[in-house]
Amino acid sequence: MPNYTVTIATGNQWFAGTDDYVYITLVGSEKCSERTLLDKPLYNDFERGAVDSYDVRVGEDLGDIVLVKIEKKKYWMQDDWYCRYVTVKTPDGDYVEFPCFRWLVDDKEVVLRDGRAFLPQDDKTSLVKQHRQKELDTRRKTIRWKEWQPGIPMSIDSNKHRDLPRDIQFDSEKGVDFILNYSKAIENLCVNRFMHMFQSSWSDFGDFEKIFVRIKNTISEYVMQHWKEDFMFGYQFLNGCNPVLIRKCTKLPDTFPVTHEMVSVSLEREMTLEQEMEAGNLYIVDFEILEGISANCTDPQTVQYLAAPICLLYKGVQNKILPIAIQLGQNPDKNPIFLPTDGQYDWLLAKIWVRSADFQYHQNVTHLLRTHLITEVFAIAMFRQLPAVHPVFKLLIPHIRFTIAINTKAREQLICEHGIFDKANATGGGGHVQLIQKATKDLTFRSLCFPDAIKSRGVDSEEDLPTYFYRDDGYKVWDATKSFVSDVVSIYYNSDERVREDEEIQAFVKDACSFGMRFWRAKFPKSLKSLDELIEYLTVVIFTASAQHAAVNFGQYDWCSWIPNAPSTMRKPPPQEKGLANVNTIIETLPDRGRSSWHLGAVWALSQYQENELYLGMYPDEHFIEKPVKAAMEKFRKKLSEITGFIKGRNEGKKLPYYNMSPDKIPNSVAV
Repeated sequence: MPNYTVTIATGNQWFAGTDDYVYITLVGSEKCSERTLLDKPLYNDFERGAVDSYDVRVGEDLGDIVLVKIEKKKYWMQDDWYCRYVTVKTPDGDYVEFPCFRWLVDDKEVVLRDGRAFLPQDDKTSLVKQHRQKELDTRRKTIRWKEWQPGIPMSIDSNKHRDLPRDIQFDSEKGVDFILNYSKAIENLCVNRFMHMFQSSWSDFGDFEKIFVRIKNTISEYVMQHWKEDFMFGYQFLNGCNPVLIRKCTKLPDTFPVTHEMVSVSLEREMTLEQEMEAGNLYIVDFEILEGISANCTDPQTVQYLAAPICLLYKGVQNKILPIAIQLGQNPDKNPIFLPTDGQYDWLLAKIWVRSADFQYHQNVTHLLRTHLITEVFAIAMFRQLPAVHPVFKLLIPHIRFTIAINTKAREQLICEHGIFDKANATGGGGHVQLIQKATKDLTFRSLCFPDAIKSRGVDSEEDLPTYFYRDDGYKVWDATKSFVSDVVSIYYNSDERVREDEEIQAFVKDACSFGMRFWRAKFPKSLKSLDELIEYLTVVIFTASAQHAAVNFGQYDWCSWIPNAPSTMRKPPPQEKGLANVNTIIETLPDRGRSSWHLGAVWALSQYQENELYLGMYPDEHFIEKPVKAAMEKFRKKLSEITGFIKGRNEGKKLPYYNMSPDKIPNSVAV
């Protein structure tokens, strides 16, 4: 009688094991086995982290093992189980691997294909075609599109994290409660003693150090010591939390009437302002998008304000980027142009307003919209249109891990009405939605392609901007990621025609465009016509979810924990006259004690790496079993290690090291 040996691995997560009954059915090309209970008497099967083996006896040879059906039935009470993989040893001694990496909940079954990746056009038998379609039909019933707010990318149709399908929820040990995390952060940072004085002002700048006492961080301490300096102000547009706005200034906006006479004292080359501009030495950051956004009015006792400033920056002979003119609104008739030659407090307050505007743009657009929300669009489309056997599903699944879960939790607690975001941010209370709606209108696929985004701002030349480490490191990681994607994809697609014939990959791209970005689909691909287009598209997905998110998320504690450098809200309107600012004016404008405490807790919590974080290139879940793919992964890891080594060497001895694009600090996915 033929004998098959079945080996099953249970996950290492908390509560991954089960006491329920587990049954298996082997589906061969010739016949199926009987439904077999997997049980070892007097032995606890399927414990967390266990690998259990069983003999399955059949009456006759089953042929090639095509599918494995696993069923879980309640023993005493429902007990979810996480299965990592199944292997089957045939009577001939061959091993067939069946990756699973999913939860079995309730009394449901899962049917697994073997670990080889197949395009839909390569499946020939009706059995595997039906399995492929049934998997997608099941997923589409539970993973649906929903409009969270009008005018922004679509999200998952689920109001609470606990309502998500189990496979896209967080692992149980992961801290996903924003309220608890923020409260823990506030306690750890010893700022809870200020919460009872929620609406009272600080006394002076030194008073802010009282909530800074527990911070031991080289960059944040350096920021605290040098935040007033023009060099520090300009440097942050290159390598701070929001290094995506600075652009070459080739023409001053009509709304920003800066003259040579205003800034001549700041120019170092004995050239006119126009000549400096023609020489490529002027840069600009324009927060026009903030014009008309409603400021937070959820607290009737504290009026909060927003501004839409314009800032002109100058590259001096030492290649430092320095601010030389700031206008705090888009209307020049109502907003004077502040200059470094003005009174020290006028100039300092003007810079603080720019830093606050940068904070609002960073949180809502750079971080939330352009990494979290857009990655969720790709993730939902992937689950709806690509079965687990598809090579692109196997490639992308590590890079969308927990993204839908973190976004759902954010909509549940953080950015919802009366959520945490309302407590400390000037764009809380609905302004954040308005801002994201405006930014979404300008969101294009090309703007997500890192080299295109850099070039479109005219900042692609290392000779022009030699200290733009975000750009330099980003290029390296982008190229390594694109090379890896190309190596994997080329294993399965050897021609443009193969891409065009893949109905599932075309459905994936169309779903992301026509549903996920349905109002702006003209700006996103509806189909892919070539191998190069597929490689670029998948590189965008992986890079956005990993490197881009890391670059704009994990530096928040570094750059935003010193409150005056990144005020989350402002309590007085932007000045419309010069000569009125003093220390008291600035202190009364900056966030009060309570909002400062919430802000500090937030940037601390958002900047923390998770336990057992999976960094770029780490793929412990072996969805792929093919040796060429594993070789491509090893090549990718080697290249990433080289980049990490280069960045580490460059950072040695620097007072302001830049490591947010270092591969060893880039998690695989948007999960915080």
